[in-house]
Amino acid sequence: MGDSMSVALLVTTYNWPEALKLVLESVLRQTVLPNEVIIADDGSGDTTRYIIDAFKRSTTIPVKHFWHPDEGFRKTIIINQAITGTESDYIIQIDGDIVLHENFIKDHISEAEEGYYIRGSRVLLPEDKTRYFLRSGEFENVTAFDRGVKNRFNALRIPFLAPLLIKKSKRSRNLIGANCAFWKKDFLRVNGYNNELKGWGHEDIELAARFINSGLSQKKVKMKAVCYHLHHPFNDRVHENVNYRVYLDTLKRGITYCTNGYHH
Repeated sequence: MGDSMSVALLVTTYNWPEALKLVLESVLRQTVLPNEVIIADDGSGDTTRYIIDAFKRSTTIPVKHFWHPDEGFRKTIIINQAITGTESDYIIQIDGDIVLHENFIKDHISEAEEGYYIRGSRVLLPEDKTRYFLRSGEFENVTAFDRGVKNRFNALRIPFLAPLLIKKSKRSRNLIGANCAFWKKDFLRVNGYNNELKGWGHEDIELAARFINSGLSQKKVKMKAVCYHLHHPFNDRVHENVNYRVYLDTLKRGITYCTNGYHH
């Protein structure tokens, strides 16, 4: 896509300021900066706010922090709210524990394509490496050959090979909100994230199902837009099955628009 499109980096976070600090520092190291950073904060405490305020002071990029009180996992609601705060054409979405390769934004921009949403991948970092980075407050480059790195293939950035590995499909089940991208107009057309999905699980794939139902395809990118997922224990998954049933229903009935979403 051309250089004329505006890009927002959307970062979701909840009460892990040490991780968010590493993530935001990786934003400052980008070879191509986003036009703005929007932070969707699902009810973090003061320390997270201090980290974000310090980040605002260290960059000329507009940074918008959207917060609501902690009333359990309400990620869909705060993401929808955060996206009301951007005029950007294109949204690259990551979680607040995803540290970015320095060419992450550049790569995403180069893969943006009308009619598609992007599914990226991530490198899962081992616990000891994560602990070291959090303790030192510094992130060092991770390679595919480092000890303990899972899904090593995702650590490779080889842009000239990336086109050979792109998969375009009508899949939705594999979307991860930790590294994805979409056009804002496509997001609005399906009315954003479904606020009915409470608790952890499947809010990303349910959005993807409505993208697909509305006529978009998925573009799965490898060897570009590399990012590193800091290790953490699993979330409470008590709502996972309920949310998955909503996803299956969305798929089966060809639903394109959720009534309780961006506009409700």
